[in-house]
Amino acid sequence: MNVQRLRRLFSHALTVSLAPSLVITGCQQEPAKEPSKGPSKVPEVSSKVDCGKHGPEFDKLSITPAPDFIELHSFTTAFSEPGEPRSEATHGEACKTASDAPGCRLALGRLKSTEGFGKGLAHYYLTSTRGDVVSAYSTREQLITFLGTIDAPQEAALVAFASGYQICKDGDARGRVGANPAGGFTVIGEKGNGCNSDVTRHTLNVSASGQVTEVESQLIQERRAGCSVGRRPAGLQDAEGGACEDARGRYFADVAHLEAASIHAFLRLREELALHGAGAELLDAALASAADEVRHTDVTSRLARRFGATPPPPSVEDLPLRPLSDVLLDNAVEGCVRETYGALVAHHQALHARDPEIREAMLRIAEDETRHAGLSWDVADWARPRLSAQERTALREAQRHAVEVLRAEVAVPLDARLTADAGLPSPEVARALLDSLEQELWA
Repeated sequence: MNVQRLRRLFSHALTVSLAPSLVITGCQQEPAKEPSKGPSKVPEVSSKVDCGKHGPEFDKLSITPAPDFIELHSFTTAFSEPGEPRSEATHGEACKTASDAPGCRLALGRLKSTEGFGKGLAHYYLTSTRGDVVSAYSTREQLITFLGTIDAPQEAALVAFASGYQICKDGDARGRVGANPAGGFTVIGEKGNGCNSDVTRHTLNVSASGQVTEVESQLIQERRAGCSVGRRPAGLQDAEGGACEDARGRYFADVAHLEAASIHAFLRLREELALHGAGAELLDAALASAADEVRHTDVTSRLARRFGATPPPPSVEDLPLRPLSDVLLDNAVEGCVRETYGALVAHHQALHARDPEIREAMLRIAEDETRHAGLSWDVADWARPRLSAQERTALREAQRHAVEVLRAEVAVPLDARLTADAGLPSPEVARALLDSLEQELWA
């Protein structure tokens, strides 16, 4: 079991972080300024984008000649080869006008792209049928060629989506699109998620030829502390932050939201480990971890409400079970990096939180989270003999990138009430904690 090793590493890391040059008390640190946010109202553009689960719908495209069928696929790049593609949205009837419909459908089923447009580890591509022609469009340029002249709002929205802008978020954050009096279309989209990156809203001009020009950008939400706690499940949807003036309330509302989401993550992990032949010890540990997260949700929700905040309930999309490569990528990033660091932070809070209720809560949570992190490394050990040298290298690269993201997150200055009352490490101390883990675990 890796949990004993983690306990020793955490003890060493916490000792290192107590070096006099790094100690910052609450009275020495000025409260961080509140993020400067732009207006929450979306700029006036005529209509919301028609969205499916992951991108614009296809029913209002203006393509000549019209295809019989369009399908949006997604895949991840966990290893050197793209992961198994997943269907995200369809429109029309496959091979409807083909002279050899069975042959057309066979060709369509075999058609997979090794490229894709999008951002991060997630990539998208389209496939279509028109008569006997079966095609794939895996780059932004190929997509524009397929669409032809951009002369419909949904086409402009699809081009913006392929250019890396989020236009299909929930509620008022959903993108807008409308005709531009100067020609082409105006599209409103966003980038970032508020956790490892700022959320910014962008006003775009999309020309008839598919050129995307950024006219204006606006900071909506600065990235915030608290995102490293808990294992995030696949399919977790963005949640609106509560309007709480107290930084402690906002922090514990975020934590409670992620703890509740982690219940889904561990139940899903158990199902996927069972699918891929893991033993009863790992399955039982995943189930026990889900039960721990129920308690954590209750405790952190109570703390959030004490400081005037209401945690938003998690919304998790029901996705099919994934191939082993995707499960291991998720475990490497969410478990072996983020959850491991989150467990160490919980121990720091249990030692340093000035508020007695917070200190007592984090003492129990820290031990539970250490076991959860140990499970992540146990899963990695179980999977290692099943992987090629290339696959192991790819997982290490994913971990390296996750550590870089985490470093950017912990560099954000904290409200003094979070370092004092809640015991969160200052950016300087957090950097020392990360350095210690990186030397022992992620190098």
